[in-house]
Amino acid sequence: MTVGILGLGLIGGSFARAYAAEGHTVLARDTDGTVFSFARLCGAVSGELTAENAACCDLILLCVYPGAAVAWLREMGDKLGPGPLVVDCCGTKRGIFAEGVALAEKYGFTYLGGHPMAGTQYSGFKYSRANLFHGAPMVLVPADHDDIALLSRARELLQPAGFGSVTVTTAEKHDEMIAFTSQLAHVVSSAYIKSPTALSHKGFSAGSYRDMTRVAWLNPEMWAELFLDNRDNLLRELDILAENLDAYREALRSGDREALIRLLQEGKERKEAVDGK
Repeated sequence: MTVGILGLGLIGGSFARAYAAEGHTVLARDTDGTVFSFARLCGAVSGELTAENAACCDLILLCVYPGAAVAWLREMGDKLGPGPLVVDCCGTKRGIFAEGVALAEKYGFTYLGGHPMAGTQYSGFKYSRANLFHGAPMVLVPADHDDIALLSRARELLQPAGFGSVTVTTAEKHDEMIAFTSQLAHVVSSAYIKSPTALSHKGFSAGSYRDMTRVAWLNPEMWAELFLDNRDNLLRELDILAENLDAYREALRSGDREALIRLLQEGKERKEAVDGK
C-alpha cells in the first residue's frame, strides 16, 4: 500500500510511523523541511508527496488544520483522479466536509471525512508514535451513509493504524459531540490553570490537578482555529457549564450544605449513568 500524508505533526507523524512499521510506502509533505527530513531519516517516510505521485496513492490522510486541508484539496483536486481515498483528519467537520464533498464531485476523487480520536497533550512529530491509535476510536463522516463499499474500503485501508472501533456519523453530529468531549475540556483546562494559586501548587497537588491541567499543554493556533470553526456548539457547552458552576457557587455562597450535597450527588449519578460505576 502507498499512503500519502499531508502534515507530519503528532497525528500525521503517528500515521506515518504506523504504516511504515507495517511495511507500507509512506509519502509525506510538511511545511517544515527539517521535520520532513527527520521523518525520512528515521524511516517513517519514504519520499515526498507531490502533484506527480499523489494519484498513485491508495490512501491520502490530511493531518493539518481545516483551512490548510481545504487549500490542499483546492490545489490538488484535479490531480488526484479516482484512485486514492482521501480522508481528512481534522478536529472539526462541517466546514472541511462541505468543501471536501464539493471538490470531490467537481474533480472526481473519493473523499471521506475522518477524525482519529487519539492524541496527547503534546504536539509535533517528535511526540508521534506508531501505536498512538491502537485501540482508539476512528470517526468517519461519509457523504452517503449507505455506501457500504466505501466504508469497508476505508476500514481496510485504515487497518494498519490499529483503531479499536469505527463510528460513522454526520458532520453536524460530530461537531456537536466534539464540542463537549474535547473542545470544552481544553477550554476548561486552559482557564483552570490561570488561577494565581497554580504558581505555588507543588507539594499540594496530585491526580486531580494533573487530570485537570494535562490538556492545557495545547497548540494555541490549532485549537483557536478549531474553536472558531465550531463556535456555536462550543458556546452552547460553555453556557451549560457556566450555569452549572453558578449553581455550585450559589450553594457555597449561601452555605447551603443540602444543596451542595444534592449537586454533587447529581454529578456522581450522571457519571455513573454515562460511564458506568
